Amino acid sequence: MVLVRFWNRAKLLYSYLRRAERVPALPVEYIVETTAKCNLYCPMCPRETHKQPKQDMTEEIFERLVAGAARTGEHMMLIGLGEPFMDRKIFDRIEHCERHGIATLLSTNGTFLDEKTAARLLETPLAHITLSFDGASKETFERYRKGARFEKVRDNFVRFARMKKERGSRMQVVVQMVRMPGNAHEVEEFRRFWSAIEGVDQVRVKEDETNLVQPEGNRGGSRPCHYLWRGAMYVKHDGRVFPCCQSYNLDGAPAGDLRESSLEEIFNSEEMQRLRRLHAAGRAGEIDMCARCCTVIPHPLLAAGSLLLHGKWVRRAMPVIERMIYGSKLPKQWLASTRGDLVQIEPAKRDR
Repeated sequence: MVLVRFWNRAKLLYSYLRRAERVPALPVEYIVETTAKCNLYCPMCPRETHKQPKQDMTEEIFERLVAGAARTGEHMMLIGLGEPFMDRKIFDRIEHCERHGIATLLSTNGTFLDEKTAARLLETPLAHITLSFDGASKETFERYRKGARFEKVRDNFVRFARMKKERGSRMQVVVQMVRMPGNAHEVEEFRRFWSAIEGVDQVRVKEDETNLVQPEGNRGGSRPCHYLWRGAMYVKHDGRVFPCCQSYNLDGAPAGDLRESSLEEIFNSEEMQRLRRLHAAGRAGEIDMCARCCTVIPHPLLAAGSLLLHGKWVRRAMPVIERMIYGSKLPKQWLASTRGDLVQIEPAKRDR
């Protein structure tokens, strides 16, 4: 399996460097929306412009995805436009991926992460969890996370991190704030508080990439989007597969449907080849969703590097690279943003 995945990455890298329209391999990662249900209203969330049904991904679609990705996929982020803990099968899905050698990641709003759920989650092989907390004060947090209580979610996250520490779990725990106009003034207090919590491995301040509360992007230049060659592809709860998570949010067309096609057919569908062709020619701006995208595009050397290593090492290396770029130890051109902002990630203070 190790050799198969290494060969898969090699073919992805070769295809990316050649800017090939057809790729004789499969993505290394997937964003998988196991549920479209959510219990909060968040003004920066694409749910507010793309209404979602109260539905979960069927076992048939999920198992078809995992079976197709098992030999080449390295990790799946079980998160989309829903709250993962509203999916009653979420623990089974984590275990199912593990049985097929695929690592899993989650992101949660924390409203369901009580002590019982935390204990159960720490018994799973989950590799990484992002705890989303968009503010350092009650007023700011509850403005962006309508329906959640500041004290309850904060206590849930603190308890979970400490339980992880006490049990010696190797699960990577990241507390993340999405920086927006209404919470930017609380960034330092956010970092100070969460860096002091035992069990938190990273404190992350991430730029908003949804276009809902900040100006849209203006994609230009010749740098092609590496997602088209390496993933992550975005799998909706109903089986539709999109080139990336932003393509769905920006009303792009699906690349295929797992109910009708295999992953191999979808990854080299006419739509995927069209997108690669335009990006390779420096004409990404002609694609409406790409022209409006605000996602940071790494330098081709970083994109190529992400295909030389297994996904778990890429996840550990990228925060270090981002910190160095943000701290001006590496050129800012290594991460190009259409808004000129950079992702900012800091480790917990005790790890410095």
